[in-house]
Parts: sequence; structure tokens; C-alpha cells
Amino acid sequence: MKKVIIIAAATTALFTAGAASAEGTVSYNVGVTSDYVWRGVTQTDENAAIQGGIDYTNGIFYAGTWASNVDFGGKADYELDLYAGVKPTAGNFTFDIGVLAYLYPQEDDLNFEEVKLGVSHPLGKGTIGAAAYFNTDDNFEDYFEVNAAYPLTDKVSVSGAFGDYGTYNTWNLGGAYAFTSNLSVDLRYHDTDVDTRYSDERVVLSLKAAF
Repeated sequence: MKKVIIIAAATTALFTAGAASAEGTVSYNVGVTSDYVWRGVTQTDENAAIQGGIDYTNGIFYAGTWASNVDFGGKADYELDLYAGVKPTAGNFTFDIGVLAYLYPQEDDLNFEEVKLGVSHPLGKGTIGAAAYFNTDDNFEDYFEVNAAYPLTDKVSVSGAFGDYGTYNTWNLGGAYAFTSNLSVDLRYHDTDVDTRYSDERVVLSLKAAF
């Protein structure tokens, strides 16, 4: 709990400093999705979710927070994520080195943290990348992913990913349409190699506004 309080305090301080600083940028996002799917598994018992977040960037540094409703059949009915990191570049490679905390204030035993190491590289007009998420708790698995995204037009893009979460594999493929520079819709197919109601194949429709 002490570690969580420190992370929350640091993130709040960064947002406050960023809002007052001409060098930093604060952005916001809000969205709705037909099913909150995380690494191939529904987090809302196959029901809709309302989500939103705040991000602060300053040079290569970033920090943010994000929240969504969840339904695991227990006490927790919302998730709060905190994250921070740096995105340095070397040639055409962009690296992402950060930490993430997944918090469930109503059910603390679900909380966990990860360290992220990611890299991306241009692929024509698109990008290809890979990321590793190392869990700080030995009771949880590490997660490894390869991903790619490509714009078909100024408004239409496609993207997908394949991930290994220790005991199972997951993949997704979808397309997004940008109505404006601030509003977009995403239609995505998710599946895993685990045959349960919570990890079966599904198509998810999401609408997101960023400003």
C-alpha cells in the first residue's frame, strides 16, 4: 500500500506541474467499449465499459492515469491504472521503458505492478514493435507481445498484436476510423488458445475521444 501511495502522489504532482508548465503537455481521453478485453480476457464479464484517462508528456518523459469499470464477480467494480516512463530514440527505433500499477481499491489483493520494456520501428507508413511486461510479483506471469499498425488512408488504419501470457497465447486484429482528429471508432477481433467463456473469441466495438 505504501508503494501505491508513493506512485499516486508522484503522478498527481507531475500532472499539477505539467498543467502549469509551458514545456509539458496534458491530454485527456474518454471512451466507451462493448467489452473491456485485456490480453484476450474480458474484464467486465462480457459487458460494456466506460473508460477515461489523463496523460502528461514532457520531452521523452510521460506519466498518466486511466480508469475503467470492471466485473470479476467480487468486490471490485473499477480499475485504476498509474504509469510513468521514458521514450528515448536511437536512429529509427523508439524505446519505451516504464512502470505500471494496476489498482483495484475495493479489492487490494488484486493489485499488481509491471515493468515495461518496448521498442518500435517504422514499417513503411506504419510501425512494427515488441514489448515485454515483467511482473513484480512472482505469483503472476510475464507478458510478451509483438504488434503492428498501418494507415490505409488518412482516416482508416489497421492494427494487430500477438501475445504470450505464460499459460496462454492471445491475439487481436482490427481497424479504426477517425471521424475527426479527436474522435475515432475501433472494431477489433480478440481470441486466445484457452477455451473458457471469459477468453473465447469476440468482436469488440469501441468509441474514443481524445483532447
